[in-house]
Amino acid sequence: MGEDGRFGLDRRTKLLGPVRLDSGVQFAPVEFAYETYGELNADKSNAILVCHALTGDQYVASTHPVTGKPGWWTRLVGEGKPVDPSRHCIICINVLGSCMGSSGPASFDPGTGQPYAMDFPVITIADMVRAQAILLDHLGIERLACVIGGSMGGMQALTWASLFPDRVQSAIVIASTARHSAQNIAFHEVGRQAIMADPNWQSGNYYGSVDQPDAGLAVARMAAHITYLSEAGLTEKFGRQLQDRETKTFGFDADFQVESYLRYQGLSFVERFDANSYLYITRAMDYYDLAEEHSGVLAKAFQGTRTRFCLVSFDSDWLYPTIESKRIVQALNAAGAAASFVELSSPFGHDAFLLDAPEMNRIIDGFLKAGGL
Repeated sequence: MGEDGRFGLDRRTKLLGPVRLDSGVQFAPVEFAYETYGELNADKSNAILVCHALTGDQYVASTHPVTGKPGWWTRLVGEGKPVDPSRHCIICINVLGSCMGSSGPASFDPGTGQPYAMDFPVITIADMVRAQAILLDHLGIERLACVIGGSMGGMQALTWASLFPDRVQSAIVIASTARHSAQNIAFHEVGRQAIMADPNWQSGNYYGSVDQPDAGLAVARMAAHITYLSEAGLTEKFGRQLQDRETKTFGFDADFQVESYLRYQGLSFVERFDANSYLYITRAMDYYDLAEEHSGVLAKAFQGTRTRFCLVSFDSDWLYPTIESKRIVQALNAAGAAASFVELSSPFGHDAFLLDAPEMNRIIDGFLKAGGL
């Protein structure tokens, strides 16, 4: 790739598109923020697309420009790791609807010169994937050796394999699902209502205001964060321990360590995320049901696929429990797909895929190398 300006860290580009959205809108132009690590080989056969989760971004293995923290998946992506820039050309794209540089509600509408805000079209997971395909065309990558993702990233990986089977050699789906359950939707709705109930939300038109809907967004993050953990993990970490005090205050300060922890998670989140993006991306996840346009039969989404699949779940994940991964595996088996599956033990709940998970790394490393990667 050498001096090819399309590749590298912190890349930005605007493409004409359009992205044909499930809502019927033809969205254009499309802004993309993305990063690449490693070199594309001569026959362009070593490209790995890493898809991020709801509150993730393109900084998968580099320092985050806002928080200064290391990339969100440096345990998996990096030199000597299973996804290795010395062997692979790794691409991570900020999803459509997000707020780290790709087109989203905070982006400027070229027609008005103002942020789209709530005039941004409602999007789906499939729309995100179609947008990614446009960027990969721009990068000259016709075929992906692997698409990998956890949580919402796993939804994108499954959607890639369903929408563009000829472009995906293999897919790794971690702690994910093929459709959002009523419980998933319910938790997201609590978060959305918290944001929209914040007077500073101003019907989404808060850009440029001194007062932002930080309180609502922080509460949304707090509610969601509970779903990423496990009861055993919370009990082990916090129990009923008090925070910096000997006795209860008989008030409404953060008496308990777990309260203080959640407040910290909420407050730190608002520094790096946009409230409207949170509305749009959670809505995209809630609309997600891969079987819906296949007469409700999930296997039909993968009929005749030649993609190899690896699925990983965690026994303490109650957000996307193991039964959801098994449902996908059964559909893949029914479709005649090559699929491997493992449930791993972890006390960390849904977030386990982001934390220290040596067994997951071994599985992914073995799966990639078995495919010649």
